[in-house]
Amino acid sequence: MAQNTQSPNTDNSMQALKQYGSYILTAILLALAGYFGWTYWQENHARVDTVAADQYADIQRLNEEVSLAAQNPDLETEAAAALAASRAQLNDDIDALVSTHGKSVYAWQALMIKARQQVDSDDFTGATETLEKALAIDLGDAGLNAITRLRYAETLLSAGDTDAALSEANNDMPSSFEASQQELLGDIYLAKNDEDAAIKAYTNAWSLIGKRQETRAVLALKMESLGIVPEPIDEPASLIQAAAIPEPTAAQNASADIQSSVNNSNDSDQAAQ
Repeated sequence: MAQNTQSPNTDNSMQALKQYGSYILTAILLALAGYFGWTYWQENHARVDTVAADQYADIQRLNEEVSLAAQNPDLETEAAAALAASRAQLNDDIDALVSTHGKSVYAWQALMIKARQQVDSDDFTGATETLEKALAIDLGDAGLNAITRLRYAETLLSAGDTDAALSEANNDMPSSFEASQQELLGDIYLAKNDEDAAIKAYTNAWSLIGKRQETRAVLALKMESLGIVPEPIDEPASLIQAAAIPEPTAAQNASADIQSSVNNSNDSDQAAQ
């Protein structure tokens, strides 16, 4: 009699493999897909960021060249033609970056450069379209969104669309941008011949910057033109005065750390100007 090499345990194992084999294979494939997918994402994500960064670096260099050349009001015909060609190339480079990496911070930065060049050339219609594209990029950062929205509202105001500018400027923004927002609202109300609302907005802006011992000469001039004398803002203590102050206590150090954090957040407000 031939010996039966298949034991009951072997039969049970084969039955289990037939029953659960597909699930095991699926799990293995999913694990492999996850591993190689993660590796692919790391390699390609890094490469995309590098390409976008390189493209933006070239855009930034060309923008600096264009901005420097544009400062000369008496360009010769040949130099003026070269400047026009450089501006066209700059716009082409920005459009190429946005078309390939349109959701990146590099695309946002490039669009902000393009909008600034358009404003400098009094192309407010083009600038509003460019800033609309920048607003459509979701970078998950309220500060960057506030900067874009404020500049968009400024451009709408320059284009003469005061109602649209007012609507944009009234959007909620981080508190660190509130002073810039109020100053812009004052500009818009003034353009709409609503001096009372403009005075209120400018006064609010001055009060906000006063709390952090900051002055804005242009804002002061705007207020003075409406018959309002801004309250003096105490300047921060000088380095010489600070040297004469005794060594701070632990409690004072803690307070200074808190103030430093506040000042860092206020830097975002300056970026909007």
